[in-house]
Amino acid sequence: MKKLSKRNGSITPSPIRKMFNLVGSKANTINLVLGEPDFPTPRHIIDFSYRALCEGNTHYTHNSGMELLRKTIAQKLNRETGLDYQFDSQIIVTAGAQEALFLTFQTLLEKGDEVILSNPYYPPYANEIALGGGTPVFVDVHERDGFVFTLASLEKAITKHTKAILVNSPANPTGGMIAPEVLQGIAELAVRYDLYVVTDEVYKAFRYDGEAYVSIASFPGMKERTIILDSLSKSYAMTGWRVGFAACNDDIYAHMMHMQENVMSCVSTAAQFAAVEAYAGPQQALHDMIGEYGKRRRLIVDGLNSIPHISCIEPKGAFYAFANMSETGMSSEEFAMSLFDDTGVLLVPGSGFGSAGEGYIRISFATSQKIIQEGLNRINSFIAKKCH
Repeated sequence: MKKLSKRNGSITPSPIRKMFNLVGSKANTINLVLGEPDFPTPRHIIDFSYRALCEGNTHYTHNSGMELLRKTIAQKLNRETGLDYQFDSQIIVTAGAQEALFLTFQTLLEKGDEVILSNPYYPPYANEIALGGGTPVFVDVHERDGFVFTLASLEKAITKHTKAILVNSPANPTGGMIAPEVLQGIAELAVRYDLYVVTDEVYKAFRYDGEAYVSIASFPGMKERTIILDSLSKSYAMTGWRVGFAACNDDIYAHMMHMQENVMSCVSTAAQFAAVEAYAGPQQALHDMIGEYGKRRRLIVDGLNSIPHISCIEPKGAFYAFANMSETGMSSEEFAMSLFDDTGVLLVPGSGFGSAGEGYIRISFATSQKIIQEGLNRINSFIAKKCH
């Protein structure tokens, strides 16, 4: 048999899925792994999609998504950023932010191009950059800085090969959120060095300290060089619907649209109608979910900080606690596997998110307070046994 593509070797298996795949291998498992909201999709969204299907809306849409949804997204972006995006030349509907990420790097990158991103990082970022022919360049971010870039370290990483900076705020896995003045500094670097900025904003609804949402696209000179990626998966508990979007300049849009033709034609029509209702319909369910996540954040941060040898700064956004367990003397991988073997608690070792994640564990609080509390109790018992 002929050899398979070497491209396959550039893909690193997900540490998140590695841990999640252990679910069911042990009785009474506590799953604190996935960023999967435990809420159902709000009923009015489901009903709106169902009615659309019953009315015969079961056919292909435009490759970039149906006009109604793209207009709705343009209105949403205008409300949130103050920027005007043209629905027919600057917005493309994708199969979640994941496909938007894929299309973005397939469009932007040539072999040898570099993309700067933070370390720790969401693993598919590096994979999508590699699939696009580029090279990920990691800049370590630290607990003392809230797990966000310092401008000095970011500028130091820029070379003649740098094509783009990838920003994720609020961030997975750390919950770090970049302050507006730092975003402005990143924007100024992008303009000075003629770089694109890819901004993954899927967690922007999950902000817990009253801080305003600011997109880097809103700073002077940035709209044309920024690609906004977003999704309904987290904010509207719609992970299984697989619908998101990218907003970008006309040239990038045109290339992404033609690529979309050859990747998946268009996103499911049912999912697109659901997205229209999610963005344009009642928002009470979203507000209620965020309120509950805020309570869970308080529970998990206080609980972790009460356990010997564990510490955790408050995540400013998203729904992950990135806890420091370096005092246990174990590696993060050893900690995670030993914890599961002894107690049935599943979480993700920080090393799975890059070298700067070593010494940490990621715990998702996208689950009930009851499950979180039980998980904390078992972690506490585990620490008492291992680190007495």
